[in-house]
Amino acid sequence: MNGSIIGGADGPTTVFLAGSSDISRINIFGLIFVVLMLIPGIICAIKLKNMRTENNNKILYLMDKLGLWGSIAFMVFNIGEFSFGFKSVGAALTYFIGNALLIVLYWILWMLYFIKLSRLKWTLIAEIPADIFLLSGITTRNYPLIALSVIFRIGHIYSASKTKIE
Repeated sequence: MNGSIIGGADGPTTVFLAGSSDISRINIFGLIFVVLMLIPGIICAIKLKNMRTENNNKILYLMDKLGLWGSIAFMVFNIGEFSFGFKSVGAALTYFIGNALLIVLYWILWMLYFIKLSRLKWTLIAEIPADIFLLSGITTRNYPLIALSVIFRIGHIYSASKTKIE
């Protein structure tokens, strides 16, 4: 058990939200959010084949990649003490509603970006995954995810700024 307790709530909601992380090593909600973040990027890679990022700064490149894959790992997999869990119903609601709104915004920006390419949309698209990782880390008290989301934000925003938009 990860020690998550939901206020004084009783019944199935308590079991659903505070369930044991020993049963599953995969955070299904985190997996769904990650898949929803990856789909537009895959479409972009297929649709905009000429898009290139010229990030010559090896440290920021590594921060981008380490932050991304580390954030994905800690968001999807329940790793030891850093398992998926909420301290309160408010944290759970913030996690689900906040991430759902960020995903909707992310997809809307991608659709607008595919209609007309722009630097502003590209920058906002680059920031939202870091926001999702950070919100997830804060609401589940997953400190490695919080740290990796900050590392990812720094590297990813720099990489996005070096992308040639055609």
